[in-house]
Amino acid sequence: MFGRETRMLLKPCLEGDATKSALARQLGVSRDTIHRWIRDGDVDRNVDTLRYGPRPPVTTKLAACTAIIEMRLAAYPALSAVRLLDEIRAAGYTGGYSQLTALARRLRPFPAAAPVVWFETPAGHHAHVDVAQVRCPWGVWHALLVVLGYSRVLWCRFYRRQDMATLYDGLEDAFRFFGGVPQELLFDQMNTVITRDLRLEGGGLIRNVEFLRFANHWGFTPRACRPYRAQTKGKVERPVQYLRGIFVYGRSFLHDADLDGQRRQWLDRVANVRRHATTGERPRDRFEREERFLLQPRGPRPYTSLVLDRSTTASVSESRR
Repeated sequence: MFGRETRMLLKPCLEGDATKSALARQLGVSRDTIHRWIRDGDVDRNVDTLRYGPRPPVTTKLAACTAIIEMRLAAYPALSAVRLLDEIRAAGYTGGYSQLTALARRLRPFPAAAPVVWFETPAGHHAHVDVAQVRCPWGVWHALLVVLGYSRVLWCRFYRRQDMATLYDGLEDAFRFFGGVPQELLFDQMNTVITRDLRLEGGGLIRNVEFLRFANHWGFTPRACRPYRAQTKGKVERPVQYLRGIFVYGRSFLHDADLDGQRRQWLDRVANVRRHATTGERPRDRFEREERFLLQPRGPRPYTSLVLDRSTTASVSESRR
């Protein structure tokens, strides 16, 4: 179909001396087309009155079943297109599957995801604990992280193993770093702390008895993050990403001593003095002003285990140079 612009060009050309054949060649149409335009009055028609309106809706085989699909998806938003196809075929639908999937995508209601709320706790109340694996050119290290829930002051240290002796050594070093002990420590599902978690089955936590003795010695209560609810431990989940992205990624370490030295400098000069996105303050400032004096005092001596040989614990600073 030729546009109205072509027909608009024809009218002034007809007023000249050009033949119909020459006009057909000039406009790129046939002579029969020009004769038809002249015969039908298209040349003299007011082009301003020509408007293209929306196409009339096309009735599809699926139209009669739209109400059924809307009703079923409103009641069961996750109902699959295969199930819908079976049901509307029982109602007389004879069309294809692709039409149905396109319509189901438009009609399917997706409830907005519930916002994740990171709970806040009083100063000195608790800290979050986790482990991140870090690969170095000469081996794999396990970074134990502890972050105070109120001030967000972060402590971390690298160990060769991820076991009970490592956890004891790391927590005692974290308590020295903080200058005190929080009332609660929140852990992920660590076997060294929680042997079984039956809360999803209506039961409770089965804690490691040896770790309970360690917790009693230092005066804190161990708690566990619920399975599949990592947001309840969000204050340490983010520092794990922060450690990997800001400290480890793109950084070179010559040996164990260099790794430990850079760790210390990073904690003092970067991690604990940058402005925290949530609190709007530097963790060290918030800690010194409001949290340090609310921590429980440290015990006079380290914990002595009756079942563990802690002399084999190897951290970066204690490993062979």
